[in-house]
Amino acid sequence: MIQRVQSVFLFLIVVAMVTLFFVPIWAKTNPADGQEWVLNAFKLAPANATAETASTNTIFIAILAGAAALIALFEIFQYKNRLTQMKLGLLNSLVMAALMGFAFYYSSYVGEDLVKTNGQGDYLSGFYLPAVGLLMNVLANRFIKRDEDLVRSMDRLR
Repeated sequence: MIQRVQSVFLFLIVVAMVTLFFVPIWAKTNPADGQEWVLNAFKLAPANATAETASTNTIFIAILAGAAALIALFEIFQYKNRLTQMKLGLLNSLVMAALMGFAFYYSSYVGEDLVKTNGQGDYLSGFYLPAVGLLMNVLANRFIKRDEDLVRSMDRLR
């Protein structure tokens, strides 16, 4: 059934991954010229970027976030087959772990190389959304497993 508690957690994954498209992940200001570099799901570029400004394409982050949202949305409607839901949950965990890895790589290595200052950049709300999604995925998988265990116990009683 769609009204189960794991469906709420899966929907929150979808919301978190879609929100990642619109919020910044990381930012760092160069004190020498006052230029702020911002990492979002699509690019790493100066905040006031123009067409001729150099930027780094980070479309992998957007692709992984979209894939995680689509997997979670598909998983909601697989409520009749809990084993498939658990497999999709495992796949979604791997996708979100890769998403966190790409976000960390682009912020800590690529971004730090572009703006060479003594200070570190600031991790913004978008950096933490994959971790929130991963936590929601763990909770959803726990409740799916609980439902499966309940169904198996009822089969033993028959």
